[in-house]
Amino acid sequence: MTLDQTGSSRSGQTPLSPLARLRASRDGWGGLILAVGLLAVVRVVWGLPMLIVVLAVIGMIFLHEMGHFVAARASGMKVTEFFLGFGPRLWSMRRGDTVYGLKAIPAGAYVRIIGMNNLEEVSPADEHRTYRSKPYWRRMSVAVAGSTVHFLLALVLIFSFLVIGGRTESVPSPDWTVSRVESGSPAEGADLQVGDRIVSVNGSPVATMDDMVAVLPGPGTPVSLGVQRDGEVLVRTLTLDAHPGDASRGYIGIGSRSAWLSQSVEVGYLEAVPETLDEFGFLVKESVFGIGSFFSPSGLNSFFRDVTDQPTQDAVAPTGGGIPVAAPVDDQDRVVSIFGALKIGADLTENGYGNLLLFLALLNVFIGVFNMIPLLPLDGGHVVIATYERLRSWRGNRYTADVSKMVPVAYAVILILVFVFIGSVYLDFTDPVQLPS
Repeated sequence: MTLDQTGSSRSGQTPLSPLARLRASRDGWGGLILAVGLLAVVRVVWGLPMLIVVLAVIGMIFLHEMGHFVAARASGMKVTEFFLGFGPRLWSMRRGDTVYGLKAIPAGAYVRIIGMNNLEEVSPADEHRTYRSKPYWRRMSVAVAGSTVHFLLALVLIFSFLVIGGRTESVPSPDWTVSRVESGSPAEGADLQVGDRIVSVNGSPVATMDDMVAVLPGPGTPVSLGVQRDGEVLVRTLTLDAHPGDASRGYIGIGSRSAWLSQSVEVGYLEAVPETLDEFGFLVKESVFGIGSFFSPSGLNSFFRDVTDQPTQDAVAPTGGGIPVAAPVDDQDRVVSIFGALKIGADLTENGYGNLLLFLALLNVFIGVFNMIPLLPLDGGHVVIATYERLRSWRGNRYTADVSKMVPVAYAVILILVFVFIGSVYLDFTDPVQLPS
């Protein structure tokens, strides 16, 4: 839905001749063929994973607008347009009151409903079919329909991932090795090296790094370590330091990237239901905090610095939830455009379709939350206006908000979104996000 939606009447239009209708149809089908050709180019140039992700995102956008469309039609509202894309029209057809079609700029979609606000002039004959004439609960159902579709899709995708692919759990690895030796630590003094594996502590065998940590004595205690290196077991003696995070624990001064293994655990249908809700809640929470952090003054300033290629301090990504999402430090707070998101989705899909399900679930939650931001022209802005009108209406007197007072705010939001879109596209092409291996 858009802020400046207007309806149009077919009355007064000159009927097209059969030849003109044929020419219009031919031109329209040419645009549709062009769109299909572009999808074929995506398949040839970027491969099947990119095409799958593109089609999935198109389907997601289509279902978002279909939610608005179905809710509006069920409420008795008149829908005059249903388009995928913006800008010049590539293809269209009319069915009843509605024109369906494709436009040239693939940056979203829209459904045009008549009478979305008090500024729009509508024929008196159609006033009873306007958005503004309907009861509060009808207007609310239309406003939240798009985000509701995204949330339902996310729930289905998370549930499907859990049932088909199982839950991912981390377990201690018996084949772990040292990947880091801290400078000045007891490990460095005892000549522990990258690639070593500790197989015993004071003569007692240990299979995993967790086992080793569990049997380490307190700080200041000398220990004898059995160290496997190049097929031989060496003995190294050292005195433990105090752990930086807990002074009561002994500290060797090593790290390991291979200390944990990820494994898939089968999840039954009933078990998947609460886990789906937990993961959905986690993604909603992270999306809310992420959007709030980005659109804060410090977040926008950091984004501007990134676009202008000015260095910023490394950020720390949030942790938690059962669906792991990781990125290099420089990319943890990066905002990506639709093009960057498509590239990430294609890269993930190459490693398995389970990754695609998770990617689409995260994307649906993010878009659903983003659309509920309480500002025009987003859906959340219409929710706020409808609720405000409801609160101001009592004793049978219907209050109608003056949207003209909100137009400057809407234009400011649009300008910010355009800036973010252009900046994120620039970053996606000049400094694309690198996924961890």
